[in-house]
Amino acid sequence: MDKEQLLGHLRGDAERSLGSHILDLARLAWDTNRPQTTDFLDPYERKVAQSVLGSIPEVGYLHQGGYKSAERARLIIYPQFYLAEAIPSSLRVLEAQGNFSFEKVSHGDFLGSLLGTGLKRGKIGDILVLPSGCQVIVAAEVADYLLSSWNQVHRVSISVQEIDEEQLAVEPERIKEIKATVASLRLDAVASEGFGTSRTKMAREIKAERVKLNWKPVSNPALSVSEGDVLSIRGRGRVVVSQVLGTTRKGRTNIVLHRYY
Repeated sequence: MDKEQLLGHLRGDAERSLGSHILDLARLAWDTNRPQTTDFLDPYERKVAQSVLGSIPEVGYLHQGGYKSAERARLIIYPQFYLAEAIPSSLRVLEAQGNFSFEKVSHGDFLGSLLGTGLKRGKIGDILVLPSGCQVIVAAEVADYLLSSWNQVHRVSISVQEIDEEQLAVEPERIKEIKATVASLRLDAVASEGFGTSRTKMAREIKAERVKLNWKPVSNPALSVSEGDVLSIRGRGRVVVSQVLGTTRKGRTNIVLHRYY
């Protein structure tokens, strides 16, 4: 990897510093055969990073921000031969709740309180403000620290808990209604219809614990699902079992699913 050639298109100290850091991570990923993770980057920083990585055929990269349209995301840089689907999430999601009825707070207030715990900005992703608090996407390595140390925003005490990425209060980009019939309400049968893949492949996904039922990882394809259950796969959205209807003449079960992209 020729450093000057790879960084020659960058302008200014900030761009070159970031580009040099990305190049170091790419070298480390290749030398150690292990994925390397950046801090959270804004869209401009990601553009700079990707301009460097696009010229390095030895590595690939993906970004993780918690949801599709996240403004801030971490880049995962991995050896080109590495199976990207096997890379775990580098994120965790926290929800802070408090009585903000008499204390008006904004995105900046929540960010300020997070930085007040001693964290650097690069460990904090998007913050989604709610009427009773906020949801914040953070680097996985700092989540436990925040769970024990983040307890106040201005003068309001907060309680903080971890939630699943699929529980983020993001307006769904698209909802697709799927009407199907299944031989049974087994998890692999319903999930294969919802995510549009074969039952055999879905069973493998479940056994590898890549599928969550009601936000919890499961490994048994034969688990039974019920109306109202939520099935989710990281990076592929979630499927809600909206309705379980009657059976057909052949004994199959009619279901209505809502897939959130």
